[in-house]
Amino acid sequence: MFGHRSDGYPVKDIDPIVALTPYIMPMRCDAQVMSDYKVDFEKLARYIVAKADEGYKITFMEIVIAAYVRVVSQIPEVNRFVANKRLYARNELAVSFALLQNTRSGRIAENTTKCYFDPSDTIYDVADRIAEVVERCRQEEADNSTMKVAKLLLRPVLANSVVGLARLMDRYGILPRYILNASPFHTSMFVTNLASIGLPSVNHHIYNFGTCSQFVSIGAVERTMSTDPKGNAVRKRLLPLGLVCDERIAEGAMYAKMLALWNRLLNDPEQLETPPAKVFYDEGHEFHLPAPKKRMGNTRGAAVQA
Repeated sequence: MFGHRSDGYPVKDIDPIVALTPYIMPMRCDAQVMSDYKVDFEKLARYIVAKADEGYKITFMEIVIAAYVRVVSQIPEVNRFVANKRLYARNELAVSFALLQNTRSGRIAENTTKCYFDPSDTIYDVADRIAEVVERCRQEEADNSTMKVAKLLLRPVLANSVVGLARLMDRYGILPRYILNASPFHTSMFVTNLASIGLPSVNHHIYNFGTCSQFVSIGAVERTMSTDPKGNAVRKRLLPLGLVCDERIAEGAMYAKMLALWNRLLNDPEQLETPPAKVFYDEGHEFHLPAPKKRMGNTRGAAVQA
């Protein structure tokens, strides 16, 4: 309350125009900026095969998330969010995503979860953290905190009352930590892997509820024609990404810097194999980091496939 939240710090050094923007565009749906990117599928596929030969199971989604984690470690301003028209620096680095559950009946069932990362994580750390979460949440009997809260709200009257109260409490920064941890909408970024069900990438909306400032969709591989340096026609395969950002959290130049680094990392994922030389924190606010995961190599559980 009074500007203090358990999931972030009020940003002090802020451009006046950026500070005014939430008053002009009070909701995230007002401030959505949508863009499409094409990543060289061949480069990523060769990298994944090379890692498999070394005993590491890496997926396309894990590379996308690992690149985002590295971006935040270098440009922490993109890990901000707007709440009650104020700008906050997030005190954690989390990514939410949905995954299909393994059901005995064969029916389609989804679970939504959230994975926390250390800004110094390598691609191996990211892959292991995701694998652990996926293995736990993919089971039919899995009942994480998100699903527990959702099941409590099956009755419309109760759902309206509780969600309305949650919105009010979240606005003033007094939402209980358990709810913040359970909510997939209180996250740095939300990812949907549409390639896993054969769909193209989309520009998915970001939610007004919660604090999510970026949404990324990974689409099915696209085939196209291009030319090589000698002018010869060549076939290419591209991995499409749909990115939606809340433009209120940073200047356009900051987003341009973010996208340039993200694109560079996606086209050269080897850079993600070593920790960053230095991790930067927004206005010096170092935050609680998740415990390091023991690298499991080729004994890792199955992860979300692209």
